[in-house]
Parts: sequence; structure tokens; C-alpha cells
Amino acid sequence: MTVNHKLIMNEVKDYMFIALGLAIYTVAFTVFLMPYQIVAGGVTGLSAIIYYATGFHLENTYIIINGVLLVVALKILGVKFLMKTIFAIFCLYFMLMIAQDIIPKQENGLPFKLMGEGQDFMSMIIGCVLTGIALATVFTNNGSTGGTDIIAASVNKYHPSVSLGNVLIAADFCIIGSCMFFPQFGTYLERAHKVMFGFCVMAMENYTLDYVMNARRQSVQFMIFSKKWQEIANAIGMQMNHGVTILDGHGWYTGHDMKVLCILAKKNESINIFRLIKMIDPQAFVSQSSVIGVYGEGFDEMRVKIKDEKKKKIGEDKGS
Repeated sequence: MTVNHKLIMNEVKDYMFIALGLAIYTVAFTVFLMPYQIVAGGVTGLSAIIYYATGFHLENTYIIINGVLLVVALKILGVKFLMKTIFAIFCLYFMLMIAQDIIPKQENGLPFKLMGEGQDFMSMIIGCVLTGIALATVFTNNGSTGGTDIIAASVNKYHPSVSLGNVLIAADFCIIGSCMFFPQFGTYLERAHKVMFGFCVMAMENYTLDYVMNARRQSVQFMIFSKKWQEIANAIGMQMNHGVTILDGHGWYTGHDMKVLCILAKKNESINIFRLIKMIDPQAFVSQSSVIGVYGEGFDEMRVKIKDEKKKKIGEDKGS
């Protein structure tokens, strides 16, 4: 397989998984959150608030707001940066429109309550777990749902000290808090109730999102002390096609020199590594620890931006 062909296949895979994530998000939002008028953050949440208050179709508000943001962001961020965002915006727009057409309606025009009357909290939990999984699927495949993500990326470009997370949290707080200004939601107490539900949605959705993304990326470090270190290294290297680093060690109590195997692996590879170690040397001493992040070949990419001036300066330093 050529490099270009591999890149194309990776791009196709990204777009397929982004579409899958958006489909899960659409089902979660229209089946579990909308029927109970549960509010959420982001442009989708703002569109839902406007829909609950005015009846103006959710998907139309969503595409209008994102359209305005895209026009502004195209100049700031560029077309290449926004290609997958544009795809996701239009994909979610059509999915929301289709979902609302095919799902049976209540008398008030909202989708029917799958969980039944009075099940707002349970429906919120299920909806948040699904939307969190959906967003994690989109983000881990280099996608974005647009909306507040565009705002955060634009702010971060001109003010790098302002993190993306802080901008997103501030935007979500403003969107959910806007429920207090819509008399259609009832008394101040009822509006406050809706706002608190919205904050619960934000917290649970973000927790699920972080959990799914971190579980997928979580790595572990093994330190293996064994007299059969060569056999263990060969087995892990050949059978699992995994890199192994051999360190020189010296025992304080025995005073003997020894070899220590250091391995960085994905968490889901742990069982196979333990199995190989036990088969070769049941008496081996093994230390396993979780690591916050592993970056490089076979693991996560170092997603940091280097300004052109710094690249140029590094190049000059190398040349001198």
C-alpha cells in the first residue's frame, strides 16, 4: 500500500466515524433530550432552547448560526482546517431534520417520550452518555461539530493563553443560562430548574467524553525484572511486534548486575504482556504503572503548534 493510498484510506475512515458519531448524537438528542425539553450547551443546545421557546425548527437555527460562524472562521482558520467541520455541520443538519421527520410526535410537536412521563432525569442520563460517546467518536477521528468549537479555535489562535476548554465552558454557561430570559419556560423557579438540568447535562456529557477519550488513549508502563529477560524481550518483540527497551540495573541487596525491561504499551495490551511473562518466567518481578500520556510512533501524536519564527530559529541554530 502506497503512502498516498494509506493517507486517503485514513481520511475516508475519519469521515465514516465522524458520520457514525453524529448519527449517535442525533439519536441521543432527538430521542432522549428533546422530548423532555432538556437543554444542553453548544450551538445544538442553543438551537433547542430557541425551538422550545418559539417553535422555530432546531436544524434551521443550527445551520444559520454555524453558517455565520463559518464565514467568519474561514478567514481566520482557513479552509483546510475547517473541511471536516463543514462536513460535520451539514451532516448533523440533515440528520436532525430527518430524525425529527421520522420520529413520532407528541401533541406539542416534540418527539414522543420513549422513557415515559416523569422520567426526565433517567432520560437525561442516557442522553448524556450517548452524546458524550458520540462527541468522543467525532473528536478522536479529527472531527468537530462546529459551533462553539469554531469560536474557541478562533479565540485560541489570537490569544494562545486562553485555553480551548475555558472558552467552551464559558460559552456553554452562557447558552444554558439564557433559559432564564425566556418567559415561555414558565416561572423563575421553573426556569432555574431547567438551567440546573442543563448544567447537569454539561457535566455528565463532558465526563463521558473525557472517560471515553482517555480510556482509548490510556497507556501503561512495565518494568520487568527477570533472569530470563532475553526470552521475554524476544517474545514481546516478535509475537506482539512491540518495542522493548533494555536498561542496566544493579541490585542493592545482592550486589549483582541485571537487565531490566522497560515497555510502554496500550492498556488493552496488558493482559497479553502478562500472559507472555508468566509463560516464560512465573517468578519474574513486574511493575505496572499508568502513564498520563505517551507520544510518538505507535502512540498519540504530539498535537502542539510551532510558530514559523521558532521553526526558522531552530533551523538556524542547527546550521550554526
